[in-house]
Amino acid sequence: MMENRGFGAVLERLLDHRMLSAQALADRAGSTGDEVRAVLAGKSPSEVMLRLLAPALDFHAVDLFILAGWAVPDDLAPLDATAAKWSTRIVTDAARLPETGRRELLQLIRSLPQEERRAGFVLKPPMSLTGGPGAWVVRMLQYRNLNWMGIAKTLASATPTYLSAATYGVIGSGRQELTPRLVTDFAALLGIDACELAVVTGVPLRQVPPPPSAEAADVAELLWEARRLSAVQARHVSELARALRGDPTTGGSSASLGP
Repeated sequence: MMENRGFGAVLERLLDHRMLSAQALADRAGSTGDEVRAVLAGKSPSEVMLRLLAPALDFHAVDLFILAGWAVPDDLAPLDATAAKWSTRIVTDAARLPETGRRELLQLIRSLPQEERRAGFVLKPPMSLTGGPGAWVVRMLQYRNLNWMGIAKTLASATPTYLSAATYGVIGSGRQELTPRLVTDFAALLGIDACELAVVTGVPLRQVPPPPSAEAADVAELLWEARRLSAVQARHVSELARALRGDPTTGGSSASLGP
């Protein structure tokens, strides 16, 4: 595994992989070549720079903050940490639905009104800001409102990876290195190209993996969109997901779950 030399090294590997120059990235980001080159040389990027780089790199801004070792601003965090258990249920049930069911859930999530944030988002359990590749990917999933158990259940439902919840804590602490298989499956849930996540984390892949399954790609999209839901909203969507699976415990209550 390549040594973590800061965000500049991560960005340099990504630009080399894409065969993109610092000036080309600066032009896309609305920045200057000198500013980008300064980051590549080791200068810590500002919050403004990270927000500019995210769309230029086609990355979520929250993921760049994590890669840079920055605390994630509240406006980039999930709305409601207490929605985590419902988010997990949404995506694990969605992974077992046909495409039409997954699309219905996504449409419902996007149609729900945006509620106000009532409290800052706090990672549980907290993790180091500079813990290296394992911490990066686990924090990225935590900022998709998954705790360790949620990560374990979601990966097991949408990818071939089946590990205990505690194992993700070990990976996040840096005590267990990422493997090519883990990088590929983490990438599927994060909605990041597996080859690019391998470049970012410094974990070489033995071969170019196939694209993620349609189920995994839809789960990644649902997981990202569900970040904006309150616990009450997420529970409603979870009830619909369970009803679409034909689970009798919902009692048919999903009929009134529209916006």
